[in-house]
Amino acid sequence: MNRLWVRLTLAFGLVSLVGIGTIAVLIDWQAGTQVRQYLARQEMLSQSGWLSDLAAFHAINGSWQGVETFVASYEQGRGSGAGNGRGRPPLMLADADGRILIDERGLRTGESLSADEQASALPILGDQAAIGYLIVGTAGSGEEDPAAGELLDRLRTVLIIAALVAAGLSLIAGATLGRFIAAPLGRMAAGARSFSRRDWTHRIPERGSMETAEVSRALNEMAASLEQAETLRRNLTADIAHELRTPLAVLQGNLRAMLDGVYPLTQTEIAGLFDETRLLSRLVDDLRELSLAESRKPRLHNERLDLAGVVASVVESFAAAADAHAVVLERDLPGEEIPVSADPDRLRQVLVNLVVNALQHTPEGGRIILRTASDSKTATISITDTGQGISQGDLTRVFDRFYRADSSADDGSTGTGLGLAVAKAWVEAMGGRIGVESRIGQGSRFWFTIPVAL
Repeated sequence: MNRLWVRLTLAFGLVSLVGIGTIAVLIDWQAGTQVRQYLARQEMLSQSGWLSDLAAFHAINGSWQGVETFVASYEQGRGSGAGNGRGRPPLMLADADGRILIDERGLRTGESLSADEQASALPILGDQAAIGYLIVGTAGSGEEDPAAGELLDRLRTVLIIAALVAAGLSLIAGATLGRFIAAPLGRMAAGARSFSRRDWTHRIPERGSMETAEVSRALNEMAASLEQAETLRRNLTADIAHELRTPLAVLQGNLRAMLDGVYPLTQTEIAGLFDETRLLSRLVDDLRELSLAESRKPRLHNERLDLAGVVASVVESFAAAADAHAVVLERDLPGEEIPVSADPDRLRQVLVNLVVNALQHTPEGGRIILRTASDSKTATISITDTGQGISQGDLTRVFDRFYRADSSADDGSTGTGLGLAVAKAWVEAMGGRIGVESRIGQGSRFWFTIPVAL
């Protein structure tokens, strides 16, 4: 199965088996050597009388010459039987150089002891140094002692059982740990499949290690953002359909009436239809501007501008419209230049949208004042009117697309409902902020900031 937890289980099992096998081989080899040395030493200790007698023989004769006869007569004198190994393990006797002088098995006489055999042998001490070596039992005999063999067989059996148990436990632990590690990935995969079906309400449990929990949290945040974007898209589609329906219905109804002869085909009626087409055109233009402003890389041509000059130009262009509404349009500007870094067309569009909004909501005899201020980093422009104001419940939504306060329907407003949304998008695209302050009956103050040119 091509699953992560299966691969992890097999990897844990393989690593454990290699480790257990290596340890078992080393233990078996070391245990065999130690057991043989231990048994040999035990047999030697049981035959400790040989050491003093052989040392005395060498002291009397000055060499090992004739030691074969001495060993044979020594065995007969003790009554322990012939030197064929009955009654005790067979022995080997070697001189100080390790050359084997006597091998009761008759297998290695004349050969030399190995380093391991010499290390495990019991030395025969003279006055100052070893004059020979005595090996009693299995060491170097060519045959394994039955007791030692049985002990080693038991040890190997225990090692095999322990290795199998350890391998089984490692596989179980590997499977458990593998499933635990792979479980968060499975949950994330299930969440991703839900997101592919546009089920943005699904959330992935943020459990597991720090890394997997962080990935789950990021996926959940992505789903929340996509859910919000989907909601905004649906609302925008519904709002556009609603805004288009009214002028299209007026156009369709009037044209049908003209075709049926209900309305005369006069210049006045045609002018009314033309006004509806202008409203549709403004709506399309505002939607295009909003789309450009909210794009990831809006096309801006920032340059150094005199903010006071731009504001004065906008005030002058709206002087006639303000007179038509019987509204006083004023400017409160500092005497010195306020250099800012902004796109001139977009900055003027923001100011125009805010002034138009103020004119639409300021009654006759009212006043609109444009003010500017600056510090070392930002410049602030405010548009204050003496209109009826905005309720606290509407303040948080005035910059939403197609949103109109309840009073907008009563004041003859013919806007598209996108002017403030477009202004907000362009201000933020130029690196500034926008806001509003208002109270019912006390007018409103819209403001925005843009960076000062360095």
